[in-house]
Amino acid sequence: MNGKTALHGEIDVFDSRIIGALREDGRMSVTELARRVGLSKTPCQVRLRRLIEEGYIRGFRAVIDPAKLGLDHVAFAEVKLSDTRETALDEFRRAVLKIPEVEECHMIASNFDYLLKVRTADIRRYRIVLGERISSLPHVASTSTFVAMETIRDTTT
Repeated sequence: MNGKTALHGEIDVFDSRIIGALREDGRMSVTELARRVGLSKTPCQVRLRRLIEEGYIRGFRAVIDPAKLGLDHVAFAEVKLSDTRETALDEFRRAVLKIPEVEECHMIASNFDYLLKVRTADIRRYRIVLGERISSLPHVASTSTFVAMETIRDTTT
């Protein structure tokens, strides 16, 4: 990356700086963003708009403190499916999106199929979510749970 104007579908050093600055503070004004990345306001706005339109920046959101909301229990559930054909995977994916306690869901290359990050108020609530919602998802054969004792770094909250 040499700082030249980025072409459609490519990012350059200024685009990278914009993305980095917004990762630190997504609420900064365009004027402040332009100052931080070394551009004037109009070119910075144009680049920001392009980064959004091309999907490099998917959106802006508030970073919430789950503990303040009473949601500081984190568990990771390994999920093994009984069927891994594409239609079964699609059914599982659509259904897991309907469980609000599931913060993340990743397909894993391992001896299980999916890893879910589940956030609840406490272990009792997790047990209910696991037993009534996760275990009854389409094609779930088995689950295994790991409870987080301490979170050192979490960039999603």
